[in-house]
Amino acid sequence: MKGQNYNTRYPDLAGKTAVVTGSSSGIGEAIARHMGAEGMNVVINYFSPDDKAIDGIIYLIEQSGGHAVAIKADVGTEAGVQAIYDKAIEAFGDLDVWVNNAGFEIQSATHLTDYRDWQRVIHVDLDGVFLGTKIAINHFLTHNKVGQILNTSSIHDKIPWPTYASYATAKAGVLMFTKTSALEYADKGIRINAISPGALETPINAERFADPAVRKDTTDMIPMKRIGDPLDVANAAVWLISSEASYITGTTLYIDGGITLYNEFQGGRG
Repeated sequence: MKGQNYNTRYPDLAGKTAVVTGSSSGIGEAIARHMGAEGMNVVINYFSPDDKAIDGIIYLIEQSGGHAVAIKADVGTEAGVQAIYDKAIEAFGDLDVWVNNAGFEIQSATHLTDYRDWQRVIHVDLDGVFLGTKIAINHFLTHNKVGQILNTSSIHDKIPWPTYASYATAKAGVLMFTKTSALEYADKGIRINAISPGALETPINAERFADPAVRKDTTDMIPMKRIGDPLDVANAAVWLISSEASYITGTTLYIDGGITLYNEFQGGRG
């Protein structure tokens, strides 16, 4: 990802302000950097990385033609989301796009899952989407803006994932919350969509995919027979918030190399 150049594709995005939660690495970083390359103002949100990593992302965004600021905050709390919003208004004076991207997973057999771990995943992966959407919509309605909201879900919003029940449950909630909120505010011109990535080369997956057996097992499940890149998701995300997708709302776009197409039937098997 580092040092990649993007071509400006969507002139309508230039000068607009976007919040991208969980944007210190992986999908969030790719989306934030792609937005910056479109000349957008980007609020980077993070929770755990060191400031040097964040400074590097800001530098790359500004080098590509955008503007960026960063804030450390927990999206699973109202105070955290309020702080992110306040940072956007303080730095750029407005808000046009909110990307609910922050998320994480905890693996555990369901019968052994600690309730506190269950709550932690739900707070970030589902409550964070609700809280971000709520504060963005209030801004859009108050200022009579036709804003955009984009939620990062997962293929596990419809594919069960044993030993990751909290994560799959949260993402299934994101799927229906996206549809419901999109329907609720469509007549205001507010578009709310989601992206559901499959297997990607991200830091969170680095250790897993370093095991050749796991990597082969994963690619065997993907009809396109390759693991995706965060840029594959960023390309789709930025298109969805552009005017080229102006008639799309309530949609979840699966960016997964075909993994949701029931790969076991490929080749006419079954």
